[in-house]
Amino acid sequence: MTRKENAENVEKFVGGELCLDFANAVDWPGSTNPVEWISTYEDLVSWSTRAGVLEQPQAQLLRTKAAGNPAEAEVTFKNAVSFRRAVYRIFSAVVDKEKPSSIDMKTLNVELKEARSHMRISAAEKGFRLEWVDSENSLGRMLWPIAVSAAELLISENLKRVRKCATKECSWLFLDRSRNRSRRWCNMQDCGNKAKARRHYRRKVAQKSLRKAL
Repeated sequence: MTRKENAENVEKFVGGELCLDFANAVDWPGSTNPVEWISTYEDLVSWSTRAGVLEQPQAQLLRTKAAGNPAEAEVTFKNAVSFRRAVYRIFSAVVDKEKPSSIDMKTLNVELKEARSHMRISAAEKGFRLEWVDSENSLGRMLWPIAVSAAELLISENLKRVRKCATKECSWLFLDRSRNRSRRWCNMQDCGNKAKARRHYRRKVAQKSLRKAL
């Protein structure tokens, strides 16, 4: 069973920030055969609903609009995949202490510009609130909060806490909130336990080889 099939488990949203969870919407990005979770527009809507970006009524409106505009939905889906990959590469470059590519930064800024054109501050019963306007008319509205999340993380102190899973084939991104900043795996129940099992196996093999040598 792939991690995509287990995606409804809240533990699979391990990034700690919306943009990192979106970047992680792929199985084993560090392997030779990564598998995109978002392979249709429906996948994009479903992921966004599980991630809390969309509420069910909003998701249903988008599904209805997509059914009536399949070509636009296909373009939005492909744009979302390109955006996801760009976000992953940007933060992966940060972890590796490299400069993100100008193409990836342009991709992020295009989405950020679109997001900001739909942001409004309005007075609420207590204080103020941020709202998204004209969201019902855009099939890509779930990408707006993701773009804002990525921009805010890139200019925050928390950028220093972005890590990449120590399991090379996994390489999911996450925000290390541990006190001593020593977290190594995206998820202890997943990659952490597998790493422990591999270390245990190597120790057993080494001990067996040593006994044979004696």
